[in-house]
Order: sequence, then C-alpha cells, then structure tokens
Amino acid sequence: RLFTRDPGWWRAVLNTFVFAIGKLLIEMPLALLLAVMLNRKLRASNFFRGVLFLPNVTSTAVMAVVFSLLFAAYNGFLNNTLLGLNWIDAPIDWLGTSPAAMIVCIVVSTWQSIGINTILFLAGLQGIPEDVYESGDLDGAVGWKRFRYITLPLLARMFQMILMLAIIGSMQIFDLMKVLTNGGPSGTTEVMMTKIYSYFFPSSYAQNVISQVGYGSALGVVASLIIGVVTVFYLIASKKMDDIA
Repeated sequence: RLFTRDPGWWRAVLNTFVFAIGKLLIEMPLALLLAVMLNRKLRASNFFRGVLFLPNVTSTAVMAVVFSLLFAAYNGFLNNTLLGLNWIDAPIDWLGTSPAAMIVCIVVSTWQSIGINTILFLAGLQGIPEDVYESGDLDGAVGWKRFRYITLPLLARMFQMILMLAIIGSMQIFDLMKVLTNGGPSGTTEVMMTKIYSYFFPSSYAQNVISQVGYGSALGVVASLIIGVVTVFYLIASKKMDDIA
C-alpha cells in the first residue's frame, strides 16, 4: 500500500525535505552571524543571549497558537499592520495559501530554534584560543580572512554537531505543523509526522473513518529509516569537516 496506493505519504516526505532544507538554509547562517555578534564585548550581551534562547524553552503548542493569531487572515496583527501602512490592499491568507503557509512555518520554526544553535556556536567561538588569533594577526589574517581561515575551520566540529541535530529535529517536526496549519492548505504543509498521526487519530470531522494503527505503525518505521539514512549520508559527507578541523 505504501508504494502503490498512498501518494499522499510521499508528498508528506517531500514536504518534510522542503521544510528541513528551507529552515537550515536560513537558520544556520543566521545563528552563526548572531553568535559572532554576541561574542564581541557588547553591552547587555547576556540579556540578548537570554532573549534569543527564550523561544527554545517556550511551549511549541502555545507559540503556534500565538503565531496563528498573528498571521490570521482576518484581524490578524500582521495583516492589520500592513493594511494600516497601505502596503497591501486586501488581507493575505498567510496560512491558507501555498507556498505562503510553508514559508510561515519555516520562519516560525527558525525563530523557535535559532537560540539554541546560536548558543552552541557561541560556545564554539569562545573555545577558540586567543593566541591563534594573535598568530593570525601577525600573518596578516584580519577581517574576512581571519573569519575565513581561522574561525570557520576551528568551528568545523561544532558545526558538524549543530547541523546533525538541526537535520534530525527538522525531519521530526510535528507539533508546530499540527497546531499552525494542520497540514493545510490541501496537504501542502503535511509532513511525515503529521501524516502518521492522522492514521492513528483520524479527524473527528471525517465520516466513517476509523484509526489505522497497523498502517500508521508501518509509516513510523519507514519515517525512522528515512531519517536514519539521511543522518548516515550526512555523517559520511561531514568527514570533510573533520579533515578541515
């Protein structure tokens, strides 16, 4: 059934990869940039670190409800703001149209998890010996050259760990999608975990639909294998990072 009569599952797999790749392309560079900024001796740097980390300890379900109100098509904060500035002529259905719904999910998820990645990058930056930078200064490694030839290579192992955790977390996304869009519109934000959930607990609005625990369990095994294969391929590719380090 999985390979012959369930195209919705493979669409959910594709959506999962789109979500994961889109999130990583935004989150990793931004987290590194924020870590570099916080690593400098700035006023209230500890305060900003706490602010960045706060979303990571906030309930995902509560956060998704808040953002669903912010992005609501009618009387939503974002639409009201844009209408007030005369930037749009009519409200935008952010969570009810494609690809806007997927973009919103990526943005919200990035906002939630960027704090922990920034803190990890910051720990890696603070672990780089100062005498390495001093030696680089004597050799003319300043500005971009300092970042390119000293900071990035010495962050390779930390980057490897952060990226692996981010990949696994993105592939396992569930609660944010469930509360924010529930897979809509028309399945464009349906990911592997929400698809599996729908077989265990079908919608109460559907008529004459019963739970399919056996098939849902089979999909759970397949999802685990997919995540495992992706992780193995990443670990093989990341050996180059070890060589750099």
